[in-house]
Amino acid sequence: MADKTQIPKIIVLDFGSQTTQLIARRIREFKVFSEIHAYNELSIADIQLINPKGIILSGSPYSVHDTDAPTVSKKIFDIGIPILGICYGMQLTAHLLGGRVEKSECREYGPADLIIDEPDELFYGLDPAPVPHRVWMSHGDRVEVLPEGFSTLAYSESSPVSAMKHDKKPVFGVQFHPEVVHTTIGNEVLQNFVFRICKCEPSWNMHSFVETAAKEIKAKVGDGKVICALSGGVDSTVTALLINKAIGDQLVSIFVNNGLLRKNEPETVMAFLEKLGLNVRYVDAEARFIKRLYKVEDPEEKRKIIGNEFIAVFEEEAKKLGDVKFLAQGTLYPDVIESVSFKGPSATIKSHHNVGGLPEVMKLDLIEPLRELFKDEVRELAKELGMPDDLIYRHPFPGPGLAIRILGEVTPERLNILRDADAIVIEEMKKSGWYKRVWQSFAVLLPIRTVGVMGDERTYEYVAAIRSVDSVDAMTADWTRLPADLLARISNRIINEVRGVNRVCYDISSKPPATIEWE
Repeated sequence: MADKTQIPKIIVLDFGSQTTQLIARRIREFKVFSEIHAYNELSIADIQLINPKGIILSGSPYSVHDTDAPTVSKKIFDIGIPILGICYGMQLTAHLLGGRVEKSECREYGPADLIIDEPDELFYGLDPAPVPHRVWMSHGDRVEVLPEGFSTLAYSESSPVSAMKHDKKPVFGVQFHPEVVHTTIGNEVLQNFVFRICKCEPSWNMHSFVETAAKEIKAKVGDGKVICALSGGVDSTVTALLINKAIGDQLVSIFVNNGLLRKNEPETVMAFLEKLGLNVRYVDAEARFIKRLYKVEDPEEKRKIIGNEFIAVFEEEAKKLGDVKFLAQGTLYPDVIESVSFKGPSATIKSHHNVGGLPEVMKLDLIEPLRELFKDEVRELAKELGMPDDLIYRHPFPGPGLAIRILGEVTPERLNILRDADAIVIEEMKKSGWYKRVWQSFAVLLPIRTVGVMGDERTYEYVAAIRSVDSVDAMTADWTRLPADLLARISNRIINEVRGVNRVCYDISSKPPATIEWE
């Protein structure tokens, strides 16, 4: 692999928080390189070899008092590298260094007012007491007694120690989450840590990412061959372009028509992929996927079946090409964090075919160069690689395709109904100018039928639901307040033009508690 030890960086030690990647993302937004490692992945010697400019200890779903609580060696606080503990990271710092962490009498989940007692370097430029600052809390424990040598920097109503620092060492802790947008001073706190305390320079960007990733890919692949699972979406296309830049004709991209794609998708995708100069093979696997999904209704089982079938197709194609050792995928961080523990003990929400849906034994090694990026970062990367805007801003489409937008059994009849309804949604969103304004919009087919009247005849047909959401990174999302006249046009067209649907609903659920996709 390429030598990352020479790149100035902040490393984040992951204790399992769902927002760990947001920490690294915020720092990258400051044009400083940041990468995540599991809390138990690096020894003290490893950290000293990497020689990061700073270390951040993430939050966690655990309490420091749990028997299996993740931890680090307390020697980390003696190596002279600036450290910032966030939430659990602060509590762990206090716990390891002799302070006392207790269950809070009043837990804090959500917004809280922070009062800054000491406008230290961490809070440079921010108003001190009595001015309150709105921050986001998420904890049941709190620091009751500071470790020796530490002092309090800030407090909230339920946390007498909401921020702390060592009087002589560059060790800090905050009880709130500066990485989330709900903390109004979050960027200022992180910037103060990165620039004032860690002395970083804003020199990293997507061009740097391309150069580093290309070197890593070339080092990993050597003279081997790679096949890339190419769907035509921005994620997989960027993956293919990045790998193509690294190894050229050692890459063969494979577009699999699994029968679960949108209307006219195979023809459209193949046309624009060839314009990008990629070596693309088309595989028609529609019949085999539909057969494997026969009478399957459970969404997790659908995902597993689709994931296994994709791998079977890729392994067959690799065999035809000869001596292929690697499979490349456009996996992004939101896929990973919802599917499996990323690099720490974060909770699993659902499987994605290109993450949790993979078989336990594979004949191909995975290459996932976008695994730690969010969608908007991938779009920046796409611009760096020269992709046209109409490809960059296509709405996300799930790996399992329409199978997880058909609730219940997937059949050719239901697929055709959903394709036609979904095409109308996309067409009307584009006509109205709303397509570029939202994160994602699509149709879902429900496994229920309702009574309706068309002409003078009674109908008993399916219900279609419309989903449109606003988001930045797919970790959270809010339903889009589409104009009533636009929803009316979409509904009217679906009911009139799509045989099999007589009722249309609009999904007004946010993420969380719902997910963006229905399955």
